[in-house]
Amino acid sequence: MNGVKLESPLGHATNSAASSTIFASPVPPLNSQHYFYQNAGVALGNGRGSFPRTDRYNAADDDDDDDEHVLYSPDSIKVMAPRGSHHRTESNGNSSVVSSGLGIRSASDRDGSTASPTTDGQPQKKKQKRNKPTLSCFECVERKTKCDRGRPHCLACIKRQTDCKYAPVANLLEETSRSATNGRRMTKAPKKKPGTHTDRSLTNAADRGFSTNRINSLASATIATSTGLLSNVPYSAPGSSNVFGIGSEHPFQNYWTCSGGLPEVISVLPNKANADMLIARYFECVDPVYPMLHRQTFYADYEHFWQSPDVERNCAEPAFVALIFVMLALGTQFVTSTSPSERKQTAEFYASASNQALRMSSYLSMASLKSIQAMVLITYFLINDNHASDGWAFGGILMRQAYAMGLHRDPNIVTPDATFFEKQQRRKVWQAVLLQDTFLTVLLSLPPSATHTDVNVDDLVEDNSSIASDDPTDTAYVRGSWTLANLVQETICSPRSLDVPICATVRHKSKLVADFRAVYRSFPDIFRSWDAEALAQLAESNKRVVRQTLFLSSNYFHNLMLVHASESPDVPVNVRGTLEAAHDAIAAFFVLYALFESEAKVWWVFNHRAFLEALCIGNVLREVAREPGGEESIARDPLFVRARNDIFRMVQIMQSMSEGEQASETARTRVAVLGEFLL
Repeated sequence: MNGVKLESPLGHATNSAASSTIFASPVPPLNSQHYFYQNAGVALGNGRGSFPRTDRYNAADDDDDDDEHVLYSPDSIKVMAPRGSHHRTESNGNSSVVSSGLGIRSASDRDGSTASPTTDGQPQKKKQKRNKPTLSCFECVERKTKCDRGRPHCLACIKRQTDCKYAPVANLLEETSRSATNGRRMTKAPKKKPGTHTDRSLTNAADRGFSTNRINSLASATIATSTGLLSNVPYSAPGSSNVFGIGSEHPFQNYWTCSGGLPEVISVLPNKANADMLIARYFECVDPVYPMLHRQTFYADYEHFWQSPDVERNCAEPAFVALIFVMLALGTQFVTSTSPSERKQTAEFYASASNQALRMSSYLSMASLKSIQAMVLITYFLINDNHASDGWAFGGILMRQAYAMGLHRDPNIVTPDATFFEKQQRRKVWQAVLLQDTFLTVLLSLPPSATHTDVNVDDLVEDNSSIASDDPTDTAYVRGSWTLANLVQETICSPRSLDVPICATVRHKSKLVADFRAVYRSFPDIFRSWDAEALAQLAESNKRVVRQTLFLSSNYFHNLMLVHASESPDVPVNVRGTLEAAHDAIAAFFVLYALFESEAKVWWVFNHRAFLEALCIGNVLREVAREPGGEESIARDPLFVRARNDIFRMVQIMQSMSEGEQASETARTRVAVLGEFLL
């Protein structure tokens, strides 16, 4: 193949001929790395096999059996001979085995006897035993098809409509590996050798391609890549600077007098009919993506507020008034019956009222669940309103208040006498704070803040005994997002904030991909087994689940893309894995735009994530083109052709968003940036 090298499941470059020979062998050859422990009766090996791919997900980042669990490893066995024992070295072909009185014997002796010779004098080959537990489901093992090991059903069984069951040991190992994502550790900056100086390099292919200066020259820095946002030099300069090029004025206009107080804020509420419509719009568009509020209890308080006389209403809890106003502001952002300018002005007015109500509650010195909920939603409003830098700063205050309230602590410890419902609400609000912090820091390449917690994802369970129980799908969505955030925060956010490679070794990268795959397998079936056509049909009956599926998929595959695109001196970029994950991530945005076009234009986070994915694709294709024969590969390889089409489709969408009455300067700049990859 003229020197073309392929990527093995572990990321090593291997010769294609050798690779095909390895995977064609039904049983891996015995080598010096196979050990046998007589007392345990366990054969240790590292042989690998290959299975046909049967689903969209596995083709993206398949590393075969990297997540198989070996019961023992050579490094974990320490042999200590008793005093007086005799060690000897036995000749065994081309290898020697050190044996002692502990019973460690050569491969030929592992069953207690040597292989008997055949009629032609050659020793009879003994069948090698498999001592690794089978982690795939019984149905896939029987059919010899690839199993993604999803719970409760793998994708292959979902498509076949067959019963999916696993061995008890497989379920045990899955639960053990999943609980490991709850760990916490701080990331240290890389040590610098004395007397050496190196230029700052980008350790991720997703971050290369355009410098901040290049983007500034295109359109006054209305956008930025995933590196060098707030961590850039201008942010720490002595003089003031506009770090994003957007949100250049204070986000909350001042409409309030010094003596007006809370009654002045309440007086600007819209009539109840309009308020009901905007609140309903919030629960339709925003609540599915960030299901933090309990709808039944909120509506009970909301109706009581409106039915109260003016005197009692003016003495309402200021934090609850702030919550109502920010929900009105977010609902207004998704209204389509008014002009864009009117919509923007009205939404910003309601946001200002929400901020003023928080001031009346002394939110900087006093915190409550309602004030934290209001602050979470204000941060999302600011981001959608092109005030991402203000949202980042406001989120810092939110994080401090959440810590001060003890939301990061297990409710069973800090509020043991609270009801089950109250404990669940504390968990839901904390996960909302953690998710917002984690996935925003991914985009900004800044350090995460929600790092110290003992709140367990598994404690967020359904309460079917209460009339105020949550939607089971919402609970599953929250748990899936929370589990993903825990993994992303530790493995991606912290290293990227210090310009540390995400993966230091090839083995580390393979293990991290396996960890992401384990998280993906934990998602409910409805969030994994989808395509554009299926979601279009589901949108006719359950738009809420469609929105959740697209947001969760976008988040997952975007971060998987960052893992594949990471590199270090010992770890190359996984080109094909990066493009596969980037395609799955940006495809979620394309489906969102096709099904909910007006909403897709509002969600800044989803838009920016899709732009970064297209930018990553362009960077990877550009580097491939520089290699010998790269241009020809890009023109002929279906993966590269599809990747280029993804950029083209993204440019088309951004062009439509930069034209007409709702023209976006940010979208116009993104078109200019991505268009250079299509030249």
